[in-house]
Amino acid sequence: MAIKSFKRYEKKFILTKEQYDELIPRLLEYMNPDEFCKAGKNYSIYNIYYDTVNSDVIRHSINKPYYKEKLRLRSYKIPTKPTDKVFLELKKKINGIVNKRRVVLTLEEAHKFLELGEAPKSEDYVNNQVIKEIQYYLSKKDVSPTVYIGYSRKAFFSKDDHDFRLTFDSQILTRRNNLTLEAGFFGDNILEDNQYLMEVKILGAMPIWFTNILAELEIYNTHFSKYGNEFMRYSLTTQNNTTLRSEKEIC
Repeated sequence: MAIKSFKRYEKKFILTKEQYDELIPRLLEYMNPDEFCKAGKNYSIYNIYYDTVNSDVIRHSINKPYYKEKLRLRSYKIPTKPTDKVFLELKKKINGIVNKRRVVLTLEEAHKFLELGEAPKSEDYVNNQVIKEIQYYLSKKDVSPTVYIGYSRKAFFSKDDHDFRLTFDSQILTRRNNLTLEAGFFGDNILEDNQYLMEVKILGAMPIWFTNILAELEIYNTHFSKYGNEFMRYSLTTQNNTTLRSEKEIC
């Protein structure tokens, strides 16, 4: 069992394929690929987001409150056995600052914790603190697996400042059935064809060289939440289906 903690600002950008193809070569002068991008290839991330029956967590989140938090179960490969490692994460955002607390568990430990309330054992003080935070969250919110979100990622770290990181996500697939990491990578793509979601992860200001490149390529900051966008699409589809059923009943 292990723990990591992250605290940073995050800024989102939607890129076309043309912008992406122009940007990547220019980044390599200032940045190195993430260690997980073996031979320059993307790596995959798989998530299960937890929410209430009425979607209270995401409804609160998309209203842009001062404070919000989400619980998710994450893996970097599709788990196939109980001993495979997964990450249980509590992601908080306070006045724009992202704080992510996570514990590395086995798949079996995660299921026992989330489904049966059996907290994993640890002799490490910090581990126990995060486990207690998640226990408290679960005691206050009646959440269950709600959405699967998986995607392909390419990532870079600045050569001069490892606190400056860029990620590029594509093929963001979501679903509301088969809500286990073990089920695999499939679902509906919430990005348009040939689009990329770029996330800038920083502790302070973006480097001047980077802002200059963004200006030259006409890449502009936007608001994009993977779960938030999925929920908006899901709500619209549900509303349309309800309308169609009502119209059929009238006819």
